[in-house]
Amino acid sequence: MLLVPLGLLCAAAFVAGAVFAGDSAEREAVERFASAWADGDYAAMHDELDAESAARYSAEDLEKAYAEAASTATATAFEIDEPSDEEERGGDTVVPVPVTATTGAFGEVAGEVAVPVADGGVSWQPNLVFPGLDPGEKLVAETKLGKRGPILAADGSVLASGPASARVTNGAGGIVTGETGPAGRKRAEQIAALGLPADADTGTSGLELAFDPLLSGTPGGRLLAAGAGGRTLLARRAPTPGEPLRTTIDAKLQDATAAALGSTFGGAAVLDARDGDVLALAGLAFSAPQPPGSTFKVVTASAALEEGVTRPGEEFPVQTSTVAGGREIDNAYDEACGGDLVASFAHSCNTVFAPLGVRIGGEKLVEEAEQYGFNSPPTIYNPEALALTRPPESTIPNPLESEVEVAVSAIGQGEVLATPLAMASVSQTIANRGVRSPTAMVKAPELSGNYPDVEVMSPKVAAEMKEMMVAVVASGTGSAGALPDATVAGKTGTAELGTSDGRPVTDPEQEQDVDAWFTAFAPADDPRLAVAVMVVNAPGDGGAVAAPIARQILAAGL
Repeated sequence: MLLVPLGLLCAAAFVAGAVFAGDSAEREAVERFASAWADGDYAAMHDELDAESAARYSAEDLEKAYAEAASTATATAFEIDEPSDEEERGGDTVVPVPVTATTGAFGEVAGEVAVPVADGGVSWQPNLVFPGLDPGEKLVAETKLGKRGPILAADGSVLASGPASARVTNGAGGIVTGETGPAGRKRAEQIAALGLPADADTGTSGLELAFDPLLSGTPGGRLLAAGAGGRTLLARRAPTPGEPLRTTIDAKLQDATAAALGSTFGGAAVLDARDGDVLALAGLAFSAPQPPGSTFKVVTASAALEEGVTRPGEEFPVQTSTVAGGREIDNAYDEACGGDLVASFAHSCNTVFAPLGVRIGGEKLVEEAEQYGFNSPPTIYNPEALALTRPPESTIPNPLESEVEVAVSAIGQGEVLATPLAMASVSQTIANRGVRSPTAMVKAPELSGNYPDVEVMSPKVAAEMKEMMVAVVASGTGSAGALPDATVAGKTGTAELGTSDGRPVTDPEQEQDVDAWFTAFAPADDPRLAVAVMVVNAPGDGGAVAAPIARQILAAGL
């Protein structure tokens, strides 16, 4: 018996039986032909053909014919048994070979391939590619998918439902669920393996793509032998419906988050501060990393405190600019900024945190960022789903080659890039006493990936960071993120993107493009929500533009 996996026709132990004196040269040729089929050795198969067949068909012709048959039948493996004795059928001598095909759409298809023999070899015909085909017949597949499974919010309410060709999303749920449509070239091979047309509607982005196999169910249909005399049914299987996919999304908060962001070009992410579950996403929540600006100072500050490089009461010079790594670093709006670490953080002093990054060192700064999840795929799905969707990583260069790179990275500039999802996770880590939880989007552990928690810092440092973030909102740059009934801990960020005409900034009056950021958690004393908002090409800084959006989201969720 031989097992022949589709696409990798591996050699297996072929039980050919003893060869007796009475065995003909033709039967021995069929045994070798079947063994070569199992090995995927089309040249060896061709060697067993009789002279007439060998002249008519090349080894390449054989390979193409068997591949097309396997594709039509959605075959994933063939099981080939020992050939039977020669028989006379319709005036021809044939050697029956029992073959069982395992298919994706039709289940197991068992039958025989009646191999004609003549002149000591195989008299090859195109019907020998699949069990059950008679001379002149070819395979025809009629396949379809079952009912597509719905995508559900955490409470069971429907976010998306209906067939892939006419998917219906409820409220702002489509932002999370992704889209369906024609598969396109990238997934053509996968779709063909299901026996579906290359332009079949399927998941193309987001959860619809990540968990398309689960939502699609198992295809079914009819496999037919078609010839001049009509069609003969070889196999039939009903399609099985897809399964529902329950997410971690809070439907009401999802709608509120999308409404808060509105038509603003940017993104927002909301997490459960207690376990990291994704509660809401809007816009570019995890699809387009941007420089995080001063929100990255949360990473820098926690690294400095954890490494003992500084302490909350350390005093820093009050100044408008400084030199770090040989480069002049200015504060926003040429503000004279400094004081103790808490005040410097609250007022987002570049003149403190760029040199502090140099004191930490590039290796430790990168290590801290990676503990927060930088330079790794987001933990939203299991690895198989991530491989399908390939969401971008939030990144920091590793290594940071110079002190200048360290200095600018420490204030979230240079080549540091982050998504709102990543920066919401940074806040969730502080809220969760220094432990970063995976940002799961689906409930079932086998689908979420069941990623472990990561202890980024000690509870002591997390408590110090919380007080610093509270000061940002209470008396610093993040006052627009404050709520009347809950204490908010946050951090603003304004990332410089260069100038509107692409030239370096040399004139302070020259117009400059910025991204505005705000990341936060609340209530500070008993955290329930962690949020991050990013506005691309913002009309103002993070405190003025992003913080009010985050405040609106927090107010809706608390």
